[in-house]
Amino acid sequence: KYGLMWVLLEQKLYAACSFEITPTKKMASPQTSEQPPPHIDPTQAPVAFGSWAIPKLMLELQDAELFPRQRALAALCDLVHDHERAYEAILSGCMERLKVLLQDEDDLVRVKTTEVLYVLASHSLGRDGFLKFDIVGRLANLIEDPVNACRKNVHQALNRIAEFPSGAVFMVSMGLVPKLVLKVSDEEESIRALILSTLSCCVSVNALPALESDAVPVLRDQLSHPSPAIRQAATSALVGISVPADGKMKVCEEHLLPILVKLLSDDEQGVVANAAGTIMNTAVITKGKTEALNAGAIAPLLQLVVSENTAVCANALRALTVLAEVPRARAQLLEHVPLLNTRLTHPNTIIQRAASTAIEVISWKP
Repeated sequence: KYGLMWVLLEQKLYAACSFEITPTKKMASPQTSEQPPPHIDPTQAPVAFGSWAIPKLMLELQDAELFPRQRALAALCDLVHDHERAYEAILSGCMERLKVLLQDEDDLVRVKTTEVLYVLASHSLGRDGFLKFDIVGRLANLIEDPVNACRKNVHQALNRIAEFPSGAVFMVSMGLVPKLVLKVSDEEESIRALILSTLSCCVSVNALPALESDAVPVLRDQLSHPSPAIRQAATSALVGISVPADGKMKVCEEHLLPILVKLLSDDEQGVVANAAGTIMNTAVITKGKTEALNAGAIAPLLQLVVSENTAVCANALRALTVLAEVPRARAQLLEHVPLLNTRLTHPNTIIQRAASTAIEVISWKP
């Protein structure tokens, strides 16, 4: 009995463990695809490991062949977005080599070089390199470049440098303002806004070069542009230009105040704040006061007093303060003192001081 059971069990185990090799099945082929992996970009140079990455790319940037330079710049564009890599590139002498490549005859090399410089301009060490190696001058030579992408990168880099006072002073001292003024009307919208923003930074440190370049008529033509960015940048530049006495007179001579009064109802808050600021600066002189009052500036300025935007509210209060020096304006504003009193409890001390000064001037009696 037990012997038969063992025989049956052995037969089942044999059947379970037995297998048959069919001649139709083949083993896996050792062949590999000739196509590179999907994450490999053939237009970029292979990046070396660790600390060797930047030095290797620096050598390839000097290659006499065009394609290695293009690939090295493409790889460098990606690397410098990492802050540590950006500082490593700057300390490795990257700025001097990029300065040379700005004169390259190849369009792609110039586009990628300006792109790298734009990224490096966001770092303090990079901005120091711009001034130390006079890269600003080389960039300024490319504002006439035939490639739109190159010109846009150039103006992005210049704008980033001009946002800092030392950079703006340097650009003014090298005579870049007249060149920028001439390019405002010729450029496409996206680049035009950058040029106007750079001009605004430059006139904030010194408005005389812009005035000598007859910038006010150029800016006036941009105030009616449909792009909010262009209108805001143009009005921002006018705020700086209207600071010196010559600028105030020029604003009046070009009859800008009626246009600025209309801009007080603009949908863009930055445009409104800048328009009020320019009116405030220009109304310091008698001619400015007269033209602003004749343009009906008081009513829209009073509406802006209740604005929650700090710049809009503060500039409106200051403009009303300056206009209140005229007797007829002061008489008109007396009935609105309760409105101004509501700003005395504003949480922002800037608004409180501006409202207090306005009330004091309006309530003054000879």
